[in-house]
Amino acid sequence: MDAINIGIDVSKDWLDVHILPCGEAFRVDNDGGGIDRLKARLCAVKPDRVALEATGGLETAAVAALAGAGLPVVVVNPAQVRSFADALGKRAKTDPIDAAVIAAFTAALRPALRLLPDAETRLLADLVARRRQILSMILAEENRARTLAGKQTKKSIARLLAALRRELDAVDGDMDSHIRKSPIWLVRQDLLTSVPGVGKTVARTLIAELPELGNLDRRQIAALAGLAPYTRQSGKWRGSSFIGGGRSSVRAALFMAALVASRHNPHLKAFRDRLVAAGKPKIVAIVATMRKLLTILNAMIRDHKPWQTP
Repeated sequence: MDAINIGIDVSKDWLDVHILPCGEAFRVDNDGGGIDRLKARLCAVKPDRVALEATGGLETAAVAALAGAGLPVVVVNPAQVRSFADALGKRAKTDPIDAAVIAAFTAALRPALRLLPDAETRLLADLVARRRQILSMILAEENRARTLAGKQTKKSIARLLAALRRELDAVDGDMDSHIRKSPIWLVRQDLLTSVPGVGKTVARTLIAELPELGNLDRRQIAALAGLAPYTRQSGKWRGSSFIGGGRSSVRAALFMAALVASRHNPHLKAFRDRLVAAGKPKIVAIVATMRKLLTILNAMIRDHKPWQTP
């Protein structure tokens, strides 16, 4: 019997659905009632995979409801789906067409199913993201304060900075309370922060936005964070490897951790210095340090062992 793959294109108002191999297509409202009808209909179909594109949060309610019903839900990368459509020569773009392309992409590539974060993990991820947003606003206002000379303008910036810093403290307090609710998160935070260079912010980013940590091998976890190197070669030509994709927020947190660790963690500092001494560009050495740090953290969570200086 052919595998049943379902593609769902998500917009603000609708969910366009395409079922393969039968080719059935339909639309429901992207609200509570529409999602309930969709859930009942897909449960009767018993699909192998239900794929939705990541669309900046518009898919969250549908993903949570379908996964909660026990359906095999996978969230796919829109850029990969678009490249797949280009390879098929499908230049037209409408919601029903996009749903059909997502279904075809899922049937052809069979993207891996992964456990979706629960409500508590999603809330922690929202707090971590909000903290990043507030820090960005603080940095923007500090930059304005350095370039503007008007006294009244500077007073306005000072007032806003004071409010933003109070809000940052409040978000940090909310994260502290949220982490304390989960003994597992507390243990994970203690394990991660035992590594010189990894602070609470980095640890919480990994807990919230990389819940697969400790459950995948080193290659899989590096790919998930966008740290797996891609090789470029053709015939005798050899291009430089590069990284890309993955979870940018996790990669940014690991970048800061690797910078600190390359100064204050003797093991990782020696690793980074060896690469630089061998002629590697400094940015390449830092990326390699990020990947090694992630491998170490992955093994620590898997084995439930804190950092031990080699």
